[in-house]
Amino acid sequence: MAITLPDLLADSALGLVAQGRAEAPSQPVQWVAVTELEDPRPFLNGAEVVLTTGVRLKTGAAQRSFVQRSHEAGALAIGFGVDLTHRRVPTALLAEADRVGLPVFSVPYEVPFIAIGKKVADALSAAQYAGLEELLEGHAVLASALLGAGGLSSLLGELARMLGTDVALHQYGTRIAGAEAPRSWGGPRPDGEASPGSPDAASGPTAGWHRVPIATGLKDRCTLAIAEPYTRAAVVDYAQSLISVELTNQARNRTGTRTATGQLLLDVVRGTLAGPEAAARLVSSGIDTTVRHGVVIIDVASGQRRALRTLPLPHGWAPASAGLVEDRLVLVAAASLAAEPADLAAYLHGAGLTARIGVGGAYAQPNGVRWSYFEAREALQRGQSINLADRLSLTSLLMSSADVPLADLAAETLRPLERFDAAHGTDLLTTLQRYLDLDGSVAAVAADLSLHRNTIRYRLQQVITLTGYDPSVTSDRVHLYLALRVRALG
Repeated sequence: MAITLPDLLADSALGLVAQGRAEAPSQPVQWVAVTELEDPRPFLNGAEVVLTTGVRLKTGAAQRSFVQRSHEAGALAIGFGVDLTHRRVPTALLAEADRVGLPVFSVPYEVPFIAIGKKVADALSAAQYAGLEELLEGHAVLASALLGAGGLSSLLGELARMLGTDVALHQYGTRIAGAEAPRSWGGPRPDGEASPGSPDAASGPTAGWHRVPIATGLKDRCTLAIAEPYTRAAVVDYAQSLISVELTNQARNRTGTRTATGQLLLDVVRGTLAGPEAAARLVSSGIDTTVRHGVVIIDVASGQRRALRTLPLPHGWAPASAGLVEDRLVLVAAASLAAEPADLAAYLHGAGLTARIGVGGAYAQPNGVRWSYFEAREALQRGQSINLADRLSLTSLLMSSADVPLADLAAETLRPLERFDAAHGTDLLTTLQRYLDLDGSVAAVAADLSLHRNTIRYRLQQVITLTGYDPSVTSDRVHLYLALRVRALG
């Protein structure tokens, strides 16, 4: 531990005697500066004890000036060697020291200045050694915590204990882990801010937090937040490195796991893997099909799809199994999972992703996962931020099949209407769409489009003439409905 001026004065071996009225500070002494210059300022950095015999301080003006300049340089005290050029500490020097509040002590003739310097140097060396030992011990504790069962959360817990303040880790704009420093009392933090574990801190660190960047190789805005008041500690640098390595490994592992799980889900969805074999394979990916599961599909802008490989799931969705299917992130979550799609949407938005979420129903058995997937995929067609599925239909299953050339059939059916509308400025496609949406009611379509009923009938007749399909006939209506649905999907 570093030595203080009261420690030096209390050392009987040195025989130092306090002079004047200024109180000795408890601030650690950083060094001892021996000088006989009238102006010691160029050689002082602050927090030193200045030792002098006053060889050049022969006048009161020189003595007062010496005190003022030492004080300006940030000296902690002046030690004056007596019985060499001065039998006692000069009165002018003491008076000026009392005026500016700078402690003064006398050094006996028989005590060499080097003895005081050695005392301070030994204390500084011991403090540095103790600090190094403590740092190495801290390194070992953090590494052990990370490698243990608690992982990243355990590491943050140990770091909070060492720093004596709360810590939180934020990635993609949201808190992914954190820990609070042990306290013997309840209530709010001393600075009045929410702790990292509280709901108020879920959206990210506030102005009352010191933020340390964590490098992961991703555009994830990852930061370690340390609650103020915070004193810079060397162990934080090591924690940064450990967290960086851990998050990089997690990202790499997520990529591999999601690729494998995505292939498994694709086999289930396509029907190439079914029954007991599918159930056994799904269990290995954390999906127990004996209980009800629902599928959530996350679709993002094409330029953001790489982020889905490594994107960590927010806290409430972490238990869900995740896989990459057709450049989309597919989550399979147990029906008992207490997580809301709205929270997931907010997290994706905070991560800077332009995302749509499709939510399927919850079913048991491998086929249930398959049906839920189709429901979620069909729901995505609505284009909203969050899209909840309707009951699964034969139409959606037909449209999901890659073996049926629906796009070609739809184009062949609707192209005559598109060309006619473009050439004559008509709205045959819109009229047909509204007619099918409104269950074939001419009156409802006329009211919806603010047109006369005869105009609607005339347009429907043009549809029949141009396509050869009559929307009033059930089989033709189904054909036209599917063609319009495929067209809406692009």
